[in-house]
Amino acid sequence: MSGISINSGINSSLQGIQRGMQGLSKNAAQIASKDFMGNQGVEGLAKVTVEMMENKNQVEASAKALQIIQETIGTILDIKA
Repeated sequence: MSGISINSGINSSLQGIQRGMQGLSKNAAQIASKDFMGNQGVEGLAKVTVEMMENKNQVEASAKALQIIQETIGTILDIKA
C-alpha cells in the first residue's frame, strides 16, 4: 500500500463515520422535535428509523474499514521490523 492510498482510505473511513454521525444527529433531532409525531405520524417515524439504521450501518462499516487499515499498517510494520 502506498502512502497516498493509505491516507485516502483513512480519509474515506473518517468521512464515512462523520457522515453517519451527522445523519444520526439529524434523525435524533427530527424525532425529538415536539411536532414530529403530529406532522409525520407512524409512517414518518418508520422512515426516520430506517434512516437511523442506514446511518448506523454507515458508521459501523466505516469504522471497520478504518480498523482493517490500522491492522494492515501494523502488519506491514511488523514485517519490516
